[in-house]
Amino acid sequence: MIKIKAAVTNAKSEPFQIQEINLDPPKGHEILVRMVASGVCHTDAAVQHQFIPVPLPAVLGHEGAGIVEEVGSEVTEFKPGDHVGVSFGFCGVCKNCRSGHPAACINLNKINFGGIQPDGTTRISLPDGKKLSTFFGQSSFSSHIVVNEAAAVKVEDKDIDLGLIAPIGCGIQTGAGAVLNVLRPAFGSAIAVFGCGTVGMSAIMAARIAGCEKIIAVGGNPKSLELALELGATHTINRKETDDIVGTIHEITDGGCDYAIDTSGNADFVKKMLGSVGFLGKGVILGATGEVTFDIQNELMGDFKSLLGVVEGDAIPKLFIPKLIEYYKQGRFPIDKLIKFYPFEQINEAMEASSRGECIKAVVRMD
Repeated sequence: MIKIKAAVTNAKSEPFQIQEINLDPPKGHEILVRMVASGVCHTDAAVQHQFIPVPLPAVLGHEGAGIVEEVGSEVTEFKPGDHVGVSFGFCGVCKNCRSGHPAACINLNKINFGGIQPDGTTRISLPDGKKLSTFFGQSSFSSHIVVNEAAAVKVEDKDIDLGLIAPIGCGIQTGAGAVLNVLRPAFGSAIAVFGCGTVGMSAIMAARIAGCEKIIAVGGNPKSLELALELGATHTINRKETDDIVGTIHEITDGGCDYAIDTSGNADFVKKMLGSVGFLGKGVILGATGEVTFDIQNELMGDFKSLLGVVEGDAIPKLFIPKLIEYYKQGRFPIDKLIKFYPFEQINEAMEASSRGECIKAVVRMD
């Protein structure tokens, strides 16, 4: 057992408290990682406020990156000194994992939101011995983590700042994967992206890589919309200044998009997103969304549309994250333009800045 520093969520809606906790050593297929950085995600906020009811107290964080310090007795892929990014947890043995869809793991919610590691236990505890819930099998708001090697991705190029690698593990992977892995848009097609946060911007960059002809960014922050144009959008719509978003998109695309994505989780935006696609169009929901009511005949079936929910971009992280890193190195996926760094001690400020829209992707540094 080692003493580490972590940002603990003790109770609903309370600020993170950085304190000393205990971390058990890695077991057979696990690795001990000294964290360099972690992305701050809206999913962390959703748990902090218990919209997603992960058992508390817990250590959150699920977009980690760092350097391997120790490996379990059965680990073969990693060695001390390796640079890694960390993504979501999955069981690896269910039919969905074995068919190449770990983001659809039958045990996904239990492993990532149940407060446990894939083996059903936790590695972290308070100084008095009280167990703390693990988040996404990693709890990256910590100086060190223990994570199953299946969820870690080796970063071969050690010259790349691990602060840029960290947020790829969830938000960036989700947006880019929805486009490149799920929709796989035809060259010259049209796509609309509702929401210009990390997930939306990643989808926009991916749409440009895929060769979409019209890429429409819908958002309410003029600076974000300006950046969306820089990252690949061909058109922008300010939702605060446009009365008929759906009609505007149909006008731009001459009858509706081929594809559309909602990243906001707002019920009204989900309906507008689906309305923006034309016949045979596909709509994707990426944000945590509550109840939405549809007129199936007039809003979905009658126009031969599809509506999909996608988790983690349907990615295999060990394959997909290296591709995104390579796109970044080629200058085709400039994730550095999304990120603002904060010291770990300012994690509450980073979370607040993210929720206010003052930055697109907040990343805290532990080094």
